[in-house]
Amino acid sequence: MRKIQMKKVREALRLHIGMNLSVRQAHRAAGVPRTTIQDYIRRFKSSAMTIDEVEGMSDNVLHSRLFPEQRSATPSKKPLPDMLYLHNELKQRKQTKVTLMLLWEEYKEQYPDGYEYTQFRVLYKKHVEKLNPSMRQVHLGGEKVFVDYSGLTMPIYDIQTGEIVKCQVFIAVLGASGYTFAHATPSQKQEDFFQAHVLAYRYFEGVPRIVVSDNLKSAVITHSNGEIVINEGYADLARHYNMAIEPARPYKPKDKPKVEQGVQGIQRYILARFRHRKFYSVDELNESIGPLLDDYNNKIVKHLEQSRTQMFETLDKPHLKPLPANRYSYKEFKVARVNQDYHITLDKCNYSVPYGYLKELVDVHYNSHSVKIYHNNTLIATHPRLRRTGDVSTLKEHMPSSHQYVHEKMNPDRLRNWAKNIGSNASAFVEARFAAAEYEATAYRPIIAVLSLAKLHGKSELELALMFALEKQTLKTKSIKSILEKKLYPGRSANNIMTTPPILNTHDNLRNAQEYQ
Repeated sequence: MRKIQMKKVREALRLHIGMNLSVRQAHRAAGVPRTTIQDYIRRFKSSAMTIDEVEGMSDNVLHSRLFPEQRSATPSKKPLPDMLYLHNELKQRKQTKVTLMLLWEEYKEQYPDGYEYTQFRVLYKKHVEKLNPSMRQVHLGGEKVFVDYSGLTMPIYDIQTGEIVKCQVFIAVLGASGYTFAHATPSQKQEDFFQAHVLAYRYFEGVPRIVVSDNLKSAVITHSNGEIVINEGYADLARHYNMAIEPARPYKPKDKPKVEQGVQGIQRYILARFRHRKFYSVDELNESIGPLLDDYNNKIVKHLEQSRTQMFETLDKPHLKPLPANRYSYKEFKVARVNQDYHITLDKCNYSVPYGYLKELVDVHYNSHSVKIYHNNTLIATHPRLRRTGDVSTLKEHMPSSHQYVHEKMNPDRLRNWAKNIGSNASAFVEARFAAAEYEATAYRPIIAVLSLAKLHGKSELELALMFALEKQTLKTKSIKSILEKKLYPGRSANNIMTTPPILNTHDNLRNAQEYQ
């Protein structure tokens, strides 16, 4: 109960009784609520004391005369609620629908002379205030996992070169129990970040409903002014596990105190033990982390008198969703526009789509093995992943029939007329480019790219460059641009017209005539 300040009691009585001020005036002068002053006056009149006696009494005597019921009160011997039980029960309220009121009712059934609801709430609130910040937030069982990287990196030594590479340490903490997973990764790049999630859920043997991440680029593209844009790969990972993503606000560590505490715990309990050790691979480091991680989770948490493993078994594990039947397969995403040659470009390689999607925007999902192309969420093409720059994957069923070329804005006849307008070397280049292409349409873009150089350098200069390129038997756009920029054709004349395209020996094992001069 709040302690009564006898100094304020004396002042209130002096103003009202001694100076004959009204209750309202005494309230304003003493800064004591009117109802409180009225209570003091009632008690004073009941005590049969005079105002002079009040002035001469000590605080203890005056208190005993005005508030006798408080002096005679004996310390409460009511049974205290089991605070740990209450805290754990409330963590499961989403599944069990339990409330603090219901827990109080159950407490009163067991202890009829126990605390009333108001005091019951006060006691529980005081208990929560004594906990560390991460425990004050009552997280529901199986609801959230908090993920982040440790700011402390671990050095990996290359045996052959002696080079030191700093690897990252990924940490995931379940909200209700604090059960923790730690795993070293070569970097914070998407593939490593996503793989760490896969391993964490396998370690937990289930999936929570929400993942709370930091704002690293592998997870969040934009998080400002109320706008959140999730990395498409991270969103795909969440869809696979049927989870929701809830990024913490930038520069708000209180949004994720669980993982902040987990990071600190892993740094002190595990990483600090490795300060005198040398690791020569990330796998070696993870093998050493494993046993210590189990020890960390099995430690008794002082405030809760249980280990994280014990709390995990009772709070989180029963409410985790089962793992999907198929393990998540990492992939990346890109939005591309279908080119005039009905191909899209990915990492300098080209992949065909059905001809009807010319100029359309498509979604590209790709990994190390395959490329899948979607339009309006419908799969329209699948290709094996290409690796060499300039490689092309064209499916025959994607090609247009010959009569469709006539109606296109860009077709072989139009390209030939454009080249003829520039000069004979341009025409020879176009014919050579068409001859080298497996499918005529795949030559459109490189031809357009080269012929467009006439606008930048002039027709004469382009003719000279193409003459030089054809003599050197190169058709690459990059090479022709280099010839133009470095002017590798001094003293030549653009009037040296070539009437037929040269026969190009492009095989690596064949030599041209100049090799034998």
